[in-house]
Amino acid sequence: MIALVWIAGLGAAAQYGKIGVVFDRLPELYPDVGAALGWTVSLVGVIGIVFGVVAGLFVAAFGYRRTLVCCLWLGAAMSALQVLALPFGLFLATRVVEGISHLGIVVAGPTLMAILATGPARGVALTIWSTFFGVSFALLSWLGLPLVEAQGVRALFAAHAVIMVGLAVILHRALRDLPVPARTAFPKLRALPALHLGIYRSPFKLAPAAGWLFYTSCFLAILTLLPPFVPAEARVFVMGAMPLVSIAVSMSLGVVLLRVLPGVRLVQIGFLLCAVTMLWLWVSPGDWRACLALAAAFGLVQGASFAAVPQLNATAADQSEANGAMSQAGNLGNGIGTPLLVAVIATGGYSAMILTVAALLFAGAVVHQILASQRGGRPAVAG
Repeated sequence: MIALVWIAGLGAAAQYGKIGVVFDRLPELYPDVGAALGWTVSLVGVIGIVFGVVAGLFVAAFGYRRTLVCCLWLGAAMSALQVLALPFGLFLATRVVEGISHLGIVVAGPTLMAILATGPARGVALTIWSTFFGVSFALLSWLGLPLVEAQGVRALFAAHAVIMVGLAVILHRALRDLPVPARTAFPKLRALPALHLGIYRSPFKLAPAAGWLFYTSCFLAILTLLPPFVPAEARVFVMGAMPLVSIAVSMSLGVVLLRVLPGVRLVQIGFLLCAVTMLWLWVSPGDWRACLALAAAFGLVQGASFAAVPQLNATAADQSEANGAMSQAGNLGNGIGTPLLVAVIATGGYSAMILTVAALLFAGAVVHQILASQRGGRPAVAG
């Protein structure tokens, strides 16, 4: 059951990845739109930035199982439409709707995992969930790109649609007998600002998202911008290995450490190790060993951040709100990280980029410490 929910996460990550891995070939479909092609990636995240926090409230009201299955169907429908030769404006519209599908899956998925797993298994399950982006991108590179070479870009969209339909059918049957909390009342629109403030002011609900913002601001940006600074003979190996090392550490050492350390503490350790390895890269530019050490440290942050959600929030509704905040933070971090570092490189070069990332990662550990002090050592609470 946990594996099935995780595979649904792979489908959600592919809503980003199916464009990311073929971005250089999109001009074949839309040759005259120029820089506007960038919207094909970012529009999926806009929904998460705007509605990420309150998504948890709506998911709790609509139902976790129902949200997951309906969002899989919605994602399948959008991928099927993208197979058609849509005008560029309509293609962008399908990407906006995919953002709704993506947000529903990434909020409902980890909440269902936390329901399915109890005790030490919960940390393992949520660490597994945390790998969904990296695994999905790897699969798209290994399996999707050969399909694109043989059949064209739209064949990848068709394959994604078929996979999402299959997941919707399977999970509808697999989850129907899973005991889940009773659905809550839908929030009133006029109450949404206050609900946002309620989440932002809670050091329990906000903490995982606050750390996740710093992680996502750095992880994708580093993978995107570091390659030119890695020696050419090692570049392909290093950039291919970094996501896999991160996942491997998250699933091995991260799982073991979560049995003896709280998730927040492990996130802080991961952030500090990341900052140290950035200083290593500052002293030894492009060193492949430092790159892999950085990926390993990122792996500690990755799984522990999701594991911290149920550790800090006792009820499914609170966990859903915390996951919604994480989704918002992740989309925001992915959106601002790369442009920020591009600007930093333009003004200060490699050293400025490395030191900026080191400062951001150190700040992530500090922010977690501030929120921990606000919790005052209290256990997870509802509300």
